[in-house]
Amino acid sequence: MLGDRYVEAFHQLTAEVNDAGLMRRRHGYYWSMILFWALATVAILIGVVMLGDTWWQLILAALLGVAMAQLAFLGHEAAHQQAFSSATWNEWTGRVIAGLLTGLSYGWWVDKHGRHHANPNKEREDPDAEAGVLSFTPEGTDSRTGLAARIGKYQGYYFLPLLLFEGFTLHVESFKSIFTDRHVTHRWTEILFVGIRVLGYLAFVFIVLPPGMAVAFVAVQVAVFGFLLGGAFSPNHIGMPTVPHDADIDFLRRQVHMSRNVRGGPLVHFFMGGLEYQVEHHLFPMAPRPNLPALQKVVRKHCADNDIPYTETSLAEAFRTIIAYLNQVGLKNRDPYTCPLVRQYRG
Repeated sequence: MLGDRYVEAFHQLTAEVNDAGLMRRRHGYYWSMILFWALATVAILIGVVMLGDTWWQLILAALLGVAMAQLAFLGHEAAHQQAFSSATWNEWTGRVIAGLLTGLSYGWWVDKHGRHHANPNKEREDPDAEAGVLSFTPEGTDSRTGLAARIGKYQGYYFLPLLLFEGFTLHVESFKSIFTDRHVTHRWTEILFVGIRVLGYLAFVFIVLPPGMAVAFVAVQVAVFGFLLGGAFSPNHIGMPTVPHDADIDFLRRQVHMSRNVRGGPLVHFFMGGLEYQVEHHLFPMAPRPNLPALQKVVRKHCADNDIPYTETSLAEAFRTIIAYLNQVGLKNRDPYTCPLVRQYRG
């Protein structure tokens, strides 16, 4: 069977990756990165105190947003068991970074992100593809009527501005999860961590700065934080093929077909936190960030040898595709951006 061929192909790829040592942990890298960004955060907060009552504080707010985004990337990698050999070390590193440093719920995010990895771009299964303010799949437009349907035709154009609110959305969803979902692991610890981070941060800002400036500081910091995270995660799957909820596709093609890599230099790598290697990340989510460039060479060759389309674009082209795709979905185009594999399941 065709599916069996790709199952065997993935087993071969996995053996090659393991033999090349590309799953080996990079402890020194992660310890140094966590220490650097934690100290950078402390240095920025000291700078806020020293700078005092001036609107130049908004520059520090933006820098703090950058530091928070970099810490969030590290928390993401710890949650994927990339940082340390011990599962417990990874879990608690991720929980501390998420709760105490960025103010987000680790348990909520791990559950959501795990479901995404299992079913990328699969209707009703991928939480990142669920319709909200935006509809990401053709199915998501069916229930829209009236004003929502009319403005939805142009949803691609307000996609980038909406990323400025992503940080606020992440905080709200975290609060909702830890306060209402009793199934969150270590729920009371998360409530403590998030409470200390959010209340302590707000108290610090409002004590050091005048009220109006404090509000502006928090708004800029959270907006930059959300824009960077949304800008790093969104190019990876939006505008790639989507499949119905009952589609059954082998793991190798499911992850490669639905993912997009972004090429670029050190600046792209910095701001995307290694997520520009999305194909490799989805195939081998436990592979540490420093190993991804070498892993890409192996995966790309393997895809070519097995006639599996491998998508890689520039960041600008990725966002052009996303905007065009979202507008097509908003127009209720039932077959946007399909490939032969998706047509097989959509008919």
